[in-house]
Amino acid sequence: MVVFSLFFTGQGFACGRIGLSEIEVVKISKFRFIWGYGFSQDRKKGVSFYKPVGVPRGFYCLGHYCQANKHPITGFLLVAREVASTRQEVTNGRNHGDLPALARPADYTLVWTADDQHGEVYEGCGFFWLPVPPEGYKPMGFLVTSNSDRPQLDEVRCVRSDLTDECETYRRILDVYSTFLNFPFGVWSIRPCDRGMKGRGVPVGTFFCSSHWKPGEELNIACLKNLDSRLHAMPNLEQIHAIVHHYGPRVYFHPDEVYLPSSVSWFFEKGAVLCKADNSDRVRIDINGSNLPGGGMNDGAFWIDLPSDEQRDSLIHGNLESAKLYVHVKPAFGGTFSDMAMWVFCPFNGPATLKLGPLSFSLSKIGQHVGDWEHFTLRICNFTGELWGVYFSQHSGGEWVSACDLEYTEGNKPIVYSSRNGHASYPHPCTYIQGSAKLGIGIRNDAIRSDKYISSSARYEVVAAEYLGDDVVVEPCWLQFMRKWGPRLVYDSRAELEKIIKRFPLRMRYSIEGIFAKLPMELSGEDGPTGPKEKNNWVGDERW
Repeated sequence: MVVFSLFFTGQGFACGRIGLSEIEVVKISKFRFIWGYGFSQDRKKGVSFYKPVGVPRGFYCLGHYCQANKHPITGFLLVAREVASTRQEVTNGRNHGDLPALARPADYTLVWTADDQHGEVYEGCGFFWLPVPPEGYKPMGFLVTSNSDRPQLDEVRCVRSDLTDECETYRRILDVYSTFLNFPFGVWSIRPCDRGMKGRGVPVGTFFCSSHWKPGEELNIACLKNLDSRLHAMPNLEQIHAIVHHYGPRVYFHPDEVYLPSSVSWFFEKGAVLCKADNSDRVRIDINGSNLPGGGMNDGAFWIDLPSDEQRDSLIHGNLESAKLYVHVKPAFGGTFSDMAMWVFCPFNGPATLKLGPLSFSLSKIGQHVGDWEHFTLRICNFTGELWGVYFSQHSGGEWVSACDLEYTEGNKPIVYSSRNGHASYPHPCTYIQGSAKLGIGIRNDAIRSDKYISSSARYEVVAAEYLGDDVVVEPCWLQFMRKWGPRLVYDSRAELEKIIKRFPLRMRYSIEGIFAKLPMELSGEDGPTGPKEKNNWVGDERW
């Protein structure tokens, strides 16, 4: 793993500009409207296309921006300029000839235009242009005009190929299909293919559009790539603490929650034991986890369990007073953003509640297990230091929620709602269904505010920030335990579900059995989770 210099880290955080080896980029969040689709009936249901305004002198546009009108403008565009003085230093002597980092396109290709002669719901007529790059360069995005005039060649820049990375479509923004049009047309947001802690891809904020593209095909545009290993825009340790104090969320637990979180040290101190597959003696774990086997892999040789004495019952209910958030800070999008994953530990995950339409059934065992690691992630913009969004982890998946769509307390601290028994994270109070929300059938996740909460801005511990180097953040011993934090117990959950099925008329049982078959496998027994460092999102990107 590359060790980054603390001398550089933090110098560029929240300074407005970030160096990506031979180019420097600035984030633009102010736009001028160009053209929109779908405005005639309801403007909020339309889609708008924009160009950046306020581009600093010497910087160049790389493409235009698009988003649906139902949300406030939350996106950005990066504009770039060449920084020739750093070329030899950051490319380690690689020879690219005399090609500059940025170049004007050789021409434009008209990829699509809206035909308004049949009275379709267009405002004006949009024309979509793909820059034709010179040899050795790639375009970063498309340009949009409201007339057939070809854009000026100086309006946009292409980027030298070695300074770019592959990107992929993310979410569909617009799907145009009409019997009056010769062919359908789609617009998607894009993101780098290479993401996560080690990813170098940097999103430009542009969009992809096509009338013939199929999923799996390579895109004809790219994203930027950060080849500067110093990651100077990432926050240093002092800045990390300032960010957590400023944005640290308040985590609310359900008023009826009985399986509350605790600190890891409290869990160990109160009697958690280390078990071995060879059935040797169960060993009490040291308060710091220093006697846990570290490293290796989840090979089933060891696991953590509750004590077998009277302490067991009190331990499963946790200790809210000792609980804290364990923070892992890592680069995102090539160091242009910082992800702060906040992990919460609960000694026990309670049984699930099954919802069948208007009826709910508390399950006695299904869904419960010893040890529960859950998390949510703050994404911080390294250009400005602002909160960009929060990722809410929810069982086998999760969701990113933009900062403008979050609930807040104390001015700027987001609210996270932890679901009853299962501890999944949600942005708003509600009953969330893990199954078929449309039919109201599945596992209930009830999230609501109560007087049981943790303020992470005050109760947290930074446990890892690899990019700072080995000696800046000392990882706790228990973080190196790669095995499971609970035993694996397999039982026949079918018997409990059969009792519920028999309560319904015969004509409904077949449908209900089909829904049960789609419920997550985790409900078929007890299986403790692995620790945070064994999760794929520790190094990789969040599942979204």
